[in-house]
Amino acid sequence: MELFDTATVLTRVLTSGVVMSIEKSDRELPGLERLLSKQTGRAKAVLVNSRSAAVHTALAGQGIGHGDAINRPGLGEKDRAFLAWLGIELREDAAEGEPVAFDHIALDAENAHRLGELAAASTAPALVVDLTGLGFGPAAAVLTDDPVQWARGERLKIFGAYDLRTMWTQEEESADLVPGVQFNYRLSPLVAACVRMALGQAKRPLTTSGAAS
Repeated sequence: MELFDTATVLTRVLTSGVVMSIEKSDRELPGLERLLSKQTGRAKAVLVNSRSAAVHTALAGQGIGHGDAINRPGLGEKDRAFLAWLGIELREDAAEGEPVAFDHIALDAENAHRLGELAAASTAPALVVDLTGLGFGPAAAVLTDDPVQWARGERLKIFGAYDLRTMWTQEEESADLVPGVQFNYRLSPLVAACVRMALGQAKRPLTTSGAAS
């Protein structure tokens, strides 16, 4: 990223005074959610602060937890270790063509402009997008079309009895969606703003300046 662009974004967020994801007036997190939804074609986005948090969110959103088994080949050692810690088993005997629990994409400067194309190949109920490779993370997102999965994911990522949208009123609307354990998986507005800038720049066409020789 251009240093000038990064400095501009950082100045905008810091000047706003909204640097925590619990602020009602935050605009950076919703902005990144809208951009990811638009680029992936998925209706809902849950922003979290790591790839592991996104994997957890993708599974918890589907009601998958301790004692369950999933089909998700091709995971690395860290993902497999995290699933083992959650008590979720990876099925080694899954039949060919059996649906996977989630798809995953790792973005970086080289493939960020292909997010829409990569997402179009996803058929799983949840899509994990690791945004850390864009240089401002760790950061990740879970994309889904299921409003219940999204609501569960929103609940998972914050401590306390309420999610980011109900904590200000403390009026429970969906008690059945509250997970047994909640984690501090919140993404900061500052990181969200920088990631949104990186994705926006990745979609710009290259231009040249100066007269041709």
